[in-house]
Amino acid sequence: QVQLAESGGGLVQAGDSLDLSCAGSGRSFSRSTMAWFRQAPGKEREFVALISWWGTTTYSTDSARGRFTISRNNAQSAAYLQIDNLTPEDTAVYYCAASDGTTWNQRTEFYHYWGRGTQVTVSS
Repeated sequence: QVQLAESGGGLVQAGDSLDLSCAGSGRSFSRSTMAWFRQAPGKEREFVALISWWGTTTYSTDSARGRFTISRNNAQSAAYLQIDNLTPEDTAVYYCAASDGTTWNQRTEFYHYWGRGTQVTVSS
């Protein structure tokens, strides 16, 4: 069974940093684009960042590039998201996703595998 499992979420204070992890199993993701999305209450799921299998990254906005860092470990089919200087607006469920092959698309329908998400709550 192919699975992605996120971990590392929790309740933090504004200004803190957080490291999210995504562990893949059931198949190799070493040639897949891996990405992070998030969904805040009452909002649609939105793209945060992606990383190609060879390590090229794309972030949702320039400001996200400054606070979010995506990385991966191909040997472990794992992806990571470091978030610095958290704000209450970062409160959301964070999802890991992976594509079949390479994609640069930021829309959810281009990702074939999804984790169940990890909750990040930032208090002010």
